[in-house]
Amino acid sequence: MLLCIDIGNTNIKLGLFEGDKIRAHWRIATERTRLADEYAMLLLDLFRTEQIAVNTVTGVALSSVVPTLTPEFIELSRRYLKQMPLVVGPGVKTGMNIRTDHPAEVGADLIVNAVAARALYGSPVIVIAFGTATAFSAVAASGDFVGVAIAPGVATSAEALFRFAAKLPQVELARPPHAIGKNTVHSMQAGLVFGYAGLVEGIVKRMRAELGGSARVVATGGLASLIAAETDIIEHVEPNLTLLGLRQIYAMNKA
Repeated sequence: MLLCIDIGNTNIKLGLFEGDKIRAHWRIATERTRLADEYAMLLLDLFRTEQIAVNTVTGVALSSVVPTLTPEFIELSRRYLKQMPLVVGPGVKTGMNIRTDHPAEVGADLIVNAVAARALYGSPVIVIAFGTATAFSAVAASGDFVGVAIAPGVATSAEALFRFAAKLPQVELARPPHAIGKNTVHSMQAGLVFGYAGLVEGIVKRMRAELGGSARVVATGGLASLIAAETDIIEHVEPNLTLLGLRQIYAMNKA
């Protein structure tokens, strides 16, 4: 089986593939100070919970936007899974041309998402990743990755409000009953949830025009479903998009 690992700034997503089907998947918090042995103990516990034997893992694919954790997971893979992981980065085949000013600056997770979205929905396609940042990746009709728009994440914006506005409380990121809030909690939820739905609509409208007007739109990430429910511009929500892309890139490089 293939273990796919996506290390993000807030969460680490793990998916275990048996062929092209996900046998199990997990999401754990990103802790930059944890070492390989600590993450290995957590991973082995997850395997035991699903009654999965470690020796059934025959390959590992890894993408990371946290440089300090990349070597820790390489070490974890080598010591505990007996596999040298495929780390998405320069020199790895993705089947996608990166047509930006500085291709090396594009996050590995964005490329992986774009590869999966193109395979699932064709091109042109816009991928919205709701994470610590909200990233809008554009894939042209040619299938090339042509650029990104980056906004603060929903939770990141909420945290800024809680931290810098002394009288505003911490609130749940949930849909309020009305756009016109009748109390502080609903007022903040309206601004965050409906405000981000409007942001998504505005950026997608501009990107679609630049791509030719017919791009599909797919969203992924922890808060994708929350925002997608407030706008019909998001056509598909795929929580495991990055894991699916990692599986595809691994197969491409091992072929």
